[in-house]
Amino acid sequence: MFILTERATDAVGWHDAPMTDLDWSTTEGLAAIRDHLAERIDGWRQPVAHAVGLSPATSSPEWVFVHVNTPGGRHGLPAVVLASVLHHDGTTASLPLSSSALAAAVESLAPAEACTDVDHPNLAAWRSVLADLESNPAREAVAVFVADLDDPVTSEADGSMRATFEGHAPAM
Repeated sequence: MFILTERATDAVGWHDAPMTDLDWSTTEGLAAIRDHLAERIDGWRQPVAHAVGLSPATSSPEWVFVHVNTPGGRHGLPAVVLASVLHHDGTTASLPLSSSALAAAVESLAPAEACTDVDHPNLAAWRSVLADLESNPAREAVAVFVADLDDPVTSEADGSMRATFEGHAPAM
């Protein structure tokens, strides 16, 4: 049995919701889980791109992105898991991401590793960012969602992420 941590709608906070009827070990099961979680977010909109960024460790203004889900990608489950933790609807935004929220997202997505038919670059990236945050508390993390490539850039992190999109970088 796998457990997915969801955000409660009341002030109690986190609670465990069994998702025993969903299969984490197949790509079809992961798609069903994605759809199941998406139905629980009012106004959910699958972003065309998303990533978790880490603030620069030096005087460089560039944010660090271990993995970027670029336009045309197929990584819908990580987006909805991260959005669930942050209470976000998938619209274009740059949201502060605490270590505890990122840890909850990692814990919630980790059962997906049971599916060995696909790689899990988001989990690897999130774990790397979490390790960096724990080793250097001066760094900050941000979750960047882009719903539409024509939406205005929401932050320096958003601009840095979009600059990685081949043929889609924003005009600065």
